[in-house]
Amino acid sequence: MPSIRSLDAISTVLAAEGPPAALAYLNDGVPHRFTAVYRFAGPILHNVFLHDKAGRMRPDFLAVVPFSRSFCQFVVKDRSFRTDNSVADPRLFGHALRGIVISYHSVPVLDHASGELWGTLSHFDMRHLTLPDEEFELLQGAASLLPRYLVTI
Repeated sequence: MPSIRSLDAISTVLAAEGPPAALAYLNDGVPHRFTAVYRFAGPILHNVFLHDKAGRMRPDFLAVVPFSRSFCQFVVKDRSFRTDNSVADPRLFGHALRGIVISYHSVPVLDHASGELWGTLSHFDMRHLTLPDEEFELLQGAASLLPRYLVTI
């Protein structure tokens, strides 16, 4: 892990190596297994990029997710969403992913041309994990840099 984690470093990684490397950089600073970019497509979400700390191929259940069954719906509603433990989070009682995706920290990604909501950038895991405020702020900053690299997707 780099000794100084910064938005400038993410910008450098994005320019030199692209979004997959930037997600790996972001993931390197957090305990979460996954860091992902999802794109909204009507009633479903498509996984565009996924970094898995375990180095495994993307599980099928993460490739396409119904919007109504996702935690991304809370990002749309509240402009970001954080939960360290979905089982204990009263906002998630009755939600389909409660107890499956345990920790979820996500921010919106806006379309480069229109400024409209395009998707989300998230750290998540199937374990109870916290995310330091500094890392959440870095995630927000990265979401502001990503759109120019997503125009062809």
